[in-house]
Amino acid sequence: MSSRGRHKPKGGADTRETAIEVRGLWKRFLIRHNSHRSLKIKVMSLVQPRYREKREEFWVLKGIDLKIKSGEAVALVGANGAGKSTLLYLMARTLRPDRGSITINGRVAPIAAIGLGFHHELTGKENIYLNASLFGLSKAEVDDIYDEIVGFAELGHFIDMPIKNYSTGMVARLGFSISVSLDADILLVDEVLSVGDAHFQEKCSAKMMDFRKRGKTLLLVSHATPALSELCERACLLYSGKIISDGRSQKVLSEYARMTAQGR
Repeated sequence: MSSRGRHKPKGGADTRETAIEVRGLWKRFLIRHNSHRSLKIKVMSLVQPRYREKREEFWVLKGIDLKIKSGEAVALVGANGAGKSTLLYLMARTLRPDRGSITINGRVAPIAAIGLGFHHELTGKENIYLNASLFGLSKAEVDDIYDEIVGFAELGHFIDMPIKNYSTGMVARLGFSISVSLDADILLVDEVLSVGDAHFQEKCSAKMMDFRKRGKTLLLVSHATPALSELCERACLLYSGKIISDGRSQKVLSEYARMTAQGR
């Protein structure tokens, strides 16, 4: 039997393969102050410094080291701006790091997030075929899973309407449905448990639990802490671009709750 998907045996070493390894990861964004598109203002800035654009570097991730074993379910928690989603997008290759490296072993599903990767002028149906084709599926292969995706999303006739007419919850339902219907080894989920109604959130939790039972790797960003402790045995707490705590989910989530209560 392959070691993929096994849990760590009591009293023994964890022999599972590494699914994701992050080494010395840094990521920055440029913040533009006093940015103007007006040609008049741009001309004036040549002679008057107060009109000139100023750029500020903001390092959202600062030297992240993280190793995730195959079959693990890991939660990324922290306040807004801590760097959770940025780290997730770097793992998905949606962003590129400024320093450091990320090694991925296995096929990664598109991030299940609010509208990420969707073309909002296209219909829900067209976006299903577009996203699945980017994952490498042929039209015939998408045909085989199309009904499964549509059935899980429960969008009814809206599936034939442009995404731009969808509510935030509808977009999240479709994005998650596509991601979990692909035969991926690694599922990256961003805040899907914080949108939609209770019924859909329960469906998401059940689907991710099934994903885990099949020995897949799950990385989840969410503020829905009760659900995280049920889905993930491990959690990482990010603060100001760094991982300040990494361990069993209940312990780390308790630490996060204390920080939140203190206004950090």
